[in-house]
Amino acid sequence: MKVNVGGVDRIVRIVAGLALMAWVLFAGGPTWAWIGVAPLATGLINFCPAYAILGINTCKTDK
Repeated sequence: MKVNVGGVDRIVRIVAGLALMAWVLFAGGPTWAWIGVAPLATGLINFCPAYAILGINTCKTDK
């Protein structure tokens, strides 16, 4: 796996994922909000399969 998520993109993914999951857990949000697991996971591991397929890389340097 080549790192393809970096910087601001990573932070936005983590915050959005946590927000969606908190919505479900603490405010009784809809079941679909569990999709927050996906952006959280991709933010934590710095790899997005969709970015790999589309050839997108938000990292400043290639690792």
